[in-house]
Amino acid sequence: MAPPASPKPLRADTERTVRAILEAGEQVLSANPAATMEQIAEAAGVARTTVHRRFASREALITALAAWATQRFHEAVEAARPQTAPPAVALYQVTANVLRVKTGWGFAMGALPTDAPEVARVHADVLAQCAQLFVRLRDAGVLPPDTDLDWARRVYYALIHEAASQAPDTDAALDSLATRVVETLLHGIGTSTAN
Repeated sequence: MAPPASPKPLRADTERTVRAILEAGEQVLSANPAATMEQIAEAAGVARTTVHRRFASREALITALAAWATQRFHEAVEAARPQTAPPAVALYQVTANVLRVKTGWGFAMGALPTDAPEVARVHADVLAQCAQLFVRLRDAGVLPPDTDLDWARRVYYALIHEAASQAPDTDAALDSLATRVVETLLHGIGTSTAN
C-alpha cells in the first residue's frame, strides 16, 4: 500500500496563492481603495472564486492585509536586531526596514485596526524595542546624554512617516531616504554654529 500523498505541495500552493492575492490586494487597493474583489483577483492572476474561497468578504481580505502588514512590520524591526546590533547600525537598519514595509504595504498599514489585540501587541513590542534602542543610542554617545528620549522617538516616528509618504521606487532611493531620516534625527537640518 502506497503512503498517502503529502499535503505539503498543496499547502505551499495555497500559501503562494494567498500571498499573490494579498500582494495584488495591496497594489490594487493602494491605487483604488474602492476596488472590487474581482479587480483584485484579476491582478493576482486567479479566479474571483479563488479569492472568495480564501477570503469570505472584501473586509476579510482587508483584515488579512492588515494582519500581513503587521507581521511584516514586526519582522522588519526584529531583522534589524535593535537589541544586539551596534546602536547606530540598528537605527539605520530599523529605519530602512520599516520604510520598506511602510512604502510596500501602505494601504494595509493604513487599514490596521488599532483596537485588534494582535496589532496592539505587535505595536507595543515595536515601541518597546524602539525605546530600548534609543536608550542604547544615548548610552553609546550617539545621542547626547541629556536627550529627551520620548521626544526624540516621536520626532523619529514623524520623520519615518513623512519619508514613507515619498514612496521611493528603488532600493537605492529607499536607502538614501533612510540615510536622510537618520541624519536628520542625529544632526538636524540647521548649522551647529551660532553667531
